[in-house]
Amino acid sequence: MNYIPHCRLCDEQYPTARWALGYKHCIPCAETEMTAPTRTIVPMAKSNYILVTDLTLLKGLNKYASS
Repeated sequence: MNYIPHCRLCDEQYPTARWALGYKHCIPCAETEMTAPTRTIVPMAKSNYILVTDLTLLKGLNKYASS
């Protein structure tokens, strides 16, 4: 099979072996996505939702998280 995979973000070609492992992005784009800030929305009991961008805050909100 002569399939040449292309990155979904930058449309550059990347190795077929990487595609066979299930990756959809080239290495530079994958590294950029890994370092991008992550956010999540947490529903608070008897309150509103809160936007969490800090992992330590998220762990502090979870009473079942082990320290």
